[in-house]
Parts: sequence; C-alpha cells; structure tokens
Amino acid sequence: MPGFPYQPLPASALPSIPPVPALWRFPAEAGSVRRARHAVAEALPGGLRSQLGHDLGLVTSELVTNALRYGARSEDEELVELVLWTADNHYWIAVSDPGAGTPALSPPGPDSCGGRGLVLVDALTAAWAVVPRSAQGKSVVAGLPIYGD
Repeated sequence: MPGFPYQPLPASALPSIPPVPALWRFPAEAGSVRRARHAVAEALPGGLRSQLGHDLGLVTSELVTNALRYGARSEDEELVELVLWTADNHYWIAVSDPGAGTPALSPPGPDSCGGRGLVLVDALTAAWAVVPRSAQGKSVVAGLPIYGD
C-alpha cells in the first residue's frame, strides 16, 4: 500500500502469548481416570521436573476419581470436565462435575480402605479449594508450584 510502510517487529519485541488452558471432558466411567491422567501427562512440556509430573498425575487421578465417585453418574451420561493451565508459577488443575455434594478433608480411620484422596491432594498441592459452578455442580481447583525443591 502506498504511504503505509510496514516494518515487522522482531519477535523479542512482542509480548509472550499466555498459555491457553487445556480442556478435556470425560464420561462418568472408571476408564476416564486413566485417560485424564494420560491427557495431563501428554500436555506437560518435556523438560518438566519428573516429580512435578508425577504429582500432577496423582492429583489428577484423585480429583477425577472423586468426581466420578461422588459427582457424576454414568446412567445420566454426565461428564467430568478437566482443565489444566499455568499461572503464578503454578500448574492449576480444575476438575468439575454436576454433583451437589461438597468434598471435605477428613482423615480416614486407620482401618479404612479408602478416603485418602483429598488427604493426598492436600499434601501435594500448594492450595486447593471447592468452587461452586453457576449452573450446576462444583469444581475442585488445585495448584502445584512449578519451581520447588
């Protein structure tokens, strides 16, 4: 175009593009736990500390298991939603389901065969919370620091 000189900026002069959250939806069935864990592992960069990748996989498994066990029903063809993103030097995971119940941290008894999922989430994460969804259900959001020991 005459009178409109265009000079491209060098890439170093451009702001970094923020990461787009990864989003998956899984059916309310047992195989979704493995698929969710695998999806998160595939979304992580190759140079990620191995312990952080392991911890993210474990937190994903526990949160998706709880969502399937207490929040979504396969007979109603309900879905569990998983979102993964980075912010404030943390990897954040949000697992959402349509259930009305609110997860609560309560240590299991010594003879209990289950009930340790949120205890593990609490031990592995820097922060976690239950957030009500506007339409129906809730999201459990947990953050793990990217940099650490």
